[in-house]
Amino acid sequence: MLQQMRAKALYIWIIVAVAFVGVFLFADMSGLIGQGPVTTSTVVAKVDGEDILYFNWINASAQMAQQQEQGQGRSLTLDERRQIDEQAFDEMVSDILLRNEYARRGIRVSDAEIIDMARYSPPPQFQNLADLQTDGRFDPAKYQRFLASPAARQQGILISLENYYRAEIPKQKLFAQVAGDTYVSDSRLWSIWRDTHDSATVSYVAFRPVPTEVDEAAVTDTDIRSYYDAHKAEFDRPGRAVLSIVSISRRPLAADTAETLQKVIALRDEIANGARLEDVAQRESDDTVSALKGGDLDRSTRGTYVKQFDDAVFSLPVGRLSQPIKTEFGYHLLRVDKRTADTAYAHHILKLVRQGDSAASRTDRLADQLATAAAGATAPEAFDDAAKTMGLLVSRIEASEGQSASYLGAQVPGASAWAFGGPRPGESSDLLDDENGYYLVRLDSLRLGGVQPLDMVREEIRDIVSRTKALDAATPAAEALSKAAARTSLEVAAKELGRPVEKEGPFARSTPVVAFGFVSEATGAAFGLPLGAVSEPIRTEESVVVMRVDRRVPADSTKWVEQSGAQRIQVSNAMREQRVRIFLDNMRKAAKIDDRRASVNALQRRQAQLLEVP
Repeated sequence: MLQQMRAKALYIWIIVAVAFVGVFLFADMSGLIGQGPVTTSTVVAKVDGEDILYFNWINASAQMAQQQEQGQGRSLTLDERRQIDEQAFDEMVSDILLRNEYARRGIRVSDAEIIDMARYSPPPQFQNLADLQTDGRFDPAKYQRFLASPAARQQGILISLENYYRAEIPKQKLFAQVAGDTYVSDSRLWSIWRDTHDSATVSYVAFRPVPTEVDEAAVTDTDIRSYYDAHKAEFDRPGRAVLSIVSISRRPLAADTAETLQKVIALRDEIANGARLEDVAQRESDDTVSALKGGDLDRSTRGTYVKQFDDAVFSLPVGRLSQPIKTEFGYHLLRVDKRTADTAYAHHILKLVRQGDSAASRTDRLADQLATAAAGATAPEAFDDAAKTMGLLVSRIEASEGQSASYLGAQVPGASAWAFGGPRPGESSDLLDDENGYYLVRLDSLRLGGVQPLDMVREEIRDIVSRTKALDAATPAAEALSKAAARTSLEVAAKELGRPVEKEGPFARSTPVVAFGFVSEATGAAFGLPLGAVSEPIRTEESVVVMRVDRRVPADSTKWVEQSGAQRIQVSNAMREQRVRIFLDNMRKAAKIDDRRASVNALQRRQAQLLEVP
């Protein structure tokens, strides 16, 4: 089998070589080589002394992007591409660190291990293939026949499996060494069960001071500086950009909806008059994934789709073509080919509701005008002049690094990725678009990610210190109440101070109690105080609480024993996963990673701008 796998490797290397030459020629023709600092051999990062080259990074990212585009049946936005760039880089870093760890521990993989795993432990993506299932379950016999088939060899499946397991088996061995000895005692399982099944009901008096009541002079610059120095890591923030934005809507109107419905009715008539649904779907369907398969939706289970479509799948007579079905995505034509109680096989055609041809032409002309006037402009006034000339509303939005920017409740595709991709304040983006509209954004200000300087977070720290001092000021009154309640009762002492007694519960240790905060000493005290006793003042983030436990119900040990076997498996798996995550995090923290991508991207952008100058 391995010989068959390796026999296909020649073709893979030919493809890689062609791809490299193509990228190299593109870079050369576009001026990336020989006319600037960024080339395919530029080092974008060093990981424990090992280089990650620009070419290898962009090639890995391009392959991942292509796979995602094929799966989604559409092009990716700039934001999605930026996320894939990040994912590809993280995987390359992890690969280097893991290889070094395998070498350090002497972890290797044999051909026999690869063959055994390939035959009897197929990857998850194979187990989910409809062609390898029987009655909705993975069929090992079908998988074995597939491996022995000419198709597996011709499609390069065998070499893919070899590569997969050469990477996966050492990883499994490493993780077994890291977390294979995980053991969960009965006492630990019982403690976890109690955290979610013990319950308490309490009465309490809360002192909720208003931070603004603290004299501003009481929060000094020394207080702020001391807090910042002690909590600097808490101010490690993602980058933040402020953008100006103008938009041109592409949202359809009622007339466009009616026009789309008429198109769907015409398609239905065509099929009713003898055309094959599969042929019409390939030609007309806007569901680009299923359209490639003639509208085939593969195996579906009840609840897979939105309600209107799902109801039709499980009610339409088998073999009959539906009337147009309206969903949030548009209009569908549906034919159910086979169905059981909870499983169906069907074909469909989707037509999205878009602007009609005349409206779309007008919108496109406006977009072209906007792009000509300001897209890619480096002068800030070009953006304002274009908006004024075209009568477009200028709005302000904020974008956080690594997250899509939003405008009027919808994402602006590519705006965030562009803002953190190297432009300078005052520059305008290229024209961005999605099914809802065209967008142009200008970068007004940019705050880089990382630990923020004191001046950027001074007022935030002032609020924190002010709240702390306000709680300090409220504590003496809470202490007085606690002592008075010990002599009389919580209700009597509260009445004397004119404060209400509030109640909370029943709640468990792990229950978020809004009144006390998600995790607080007050929740813990509810399970530690003697029943009926009044607590000392307990501080939370927002208040000082004096509490009495009115009722506690212990967890049922019989029910715990009944489910302890399944719980042990669940908790053990979670603990192993946690231990592996901690190991990988620590491995990465200990590594020497010199990430140069930001500077490389900025240099490449400057280089491209120089090439655009006539």
